[in-house]
Amino acid sequence: MREIRVTLAPEREKALQRHHPWLFAQAVRSVHGDPRPGETVRLEDHRGRFLAWAAWSPESRIRARVWSWQEADVIDEDWFRGRLQQALDFRHHWVNTEATTAMRLIHGEADGLPGLVVDQYDGVLVLQLLSTGPEFWRETLVKLLMELTGASVVQERSDSEVRKLEGLLPVAETLQGTLPPELWVEEHGLRYRVDVREGQKTGFYLDQRDNRALLKTLVAGERVLDAFCFSGGFTCAALAGEASSVMAIDSSGPALELARQNVE
Repeated sequence: MREIRVTLAPEREKALQRHHPWLFAQAVRSVHGDPRPGETVRLEDHRGRFLAWAAWSPESRIRARVWSWQEADVIDEDWFRGRLQQALDFRHHWVNTEATTAMRLIHGEADGLPGLVVDQYDGVLVLQLLSTGPEFWRETLVKLLMELTGASVVQERSDSEVRKLEGLLPVAETLQGTLPPELWVEEHGLRYRVDVREGQKTGFYLDQRDNRALLKTLVAGERVLDAFCFSGGFTCAALAGEASSVMAIDSSGPALELARQNVE
């Protein structure tokens, strides 16, 4: 792996020294080499001392996103395998897999993998490559994710507007396997149909799992308004909690059709 050095201006080093994972364009004093989008670069302070390994993004205001703060690390397939496994182990320790067949596996910077989001819906992985770093490592990441999770299908939903800021085109396609005609997941005893091709986000609001469970305990006998309901996650939870009625509202016809199926 060739080494490309990016030197920071003296007055712009504090954020990296405090382990903020983003390097903004105005903090760069000089670039030694010609890095490709997503290629790993060595970030140094103005005296040439190591700060971090990062993915280069020449068109974004966030010029580099940090992979590692350890100088001895080599950002390669083995490094990604270790970082992905660490994130998966964390999920399986803290998430009750008996309560759900869907969860967020990788959450970008929170897992030390900036720009990478991976959600699992039973045997289907849905990934978003939102910056040049994971885009550069696309084939490696898909291979490793299938290897580590045993998933049979990988669907990409890299169609967020944020990719334009990175100089990347939107991508939404099945990368591996064949999507089932209908994809259903379970959460706290309820079944939800998920549209990973065209649904919002990656198909479902997985981050609201605990809130849906909480709502179920609060609404017995109550009238509930579920505004911006998407596919009816909170609607179903309220009905399962014996709400007297639920009014579900959304501007999207396809979302309301999903909600209707989920209620049924």
